[in-house]
Amino acid sequence: MSMQEKIDAACQTFRGLVAHEAVVADASRAIVEALRTGHRILSCGNGGSAAEAMHLSTELTGRYKADRISLPAIFLGADSSLVTCIANDYGWDEIFARALKGNARHGDILVAFTTSGNSQNVVRALETAREMAVASVALLGKGGGACRGLATWEVIIDSPETERIQEAHQFLLHVMCDAVEAAFVPQRARA
Repeated sequence: MSMQEKIDAACQTFRGLVAHEAVVADASRAIVEALRTGHRILSCGNGGSAAEAMHLSTELTGRYKADRISLPAIFLGADSSLVTCIANDYGWDEIFARALKGNARHGDILVAFTTSGNSQNVVRALETAREMAVASVALLGKGGGACRGLATWEVIIDSPETERIQEAHQFLLHVMCDAVEAAFVPQRARA
């Protein structure tokens, strides 16, 4: 595939995101409200999706574009000792669900990233969030896989290519961060 073909494929994927605008806006408002009321954003994913989940947490806890208060966000796979403990004692499929059980409270929001929608540890995290009455956002790909229908809000990227899905997920996490920025950064600091 040529560079131009890759650019065309990326543009087509991005144009398709407009169909998800209302869902992304609703999820973004919920994230802002959770943060305003002292709750946390927890995230999970594997491989490249783990990088996206960590990216979201760092944008919220550190900073995105402008100076603002640090916001509570946790990537559930960041602690390698915890991940290997849970994997050893309960199995790899439980690494995010078990961490969610120990860290999430009603009012928090889980943001799950998976390009295939079939990562069993992400499926279990979404199921656990539902059991705990914790709202969730699922950024998915490839038809949504086994994660389809498990989250409070879901966006399924219409592309068969993992790299296009990951690019779209990163764009969407920045859209969510823009909503947070608008809520937590004073107008004069954004000017």
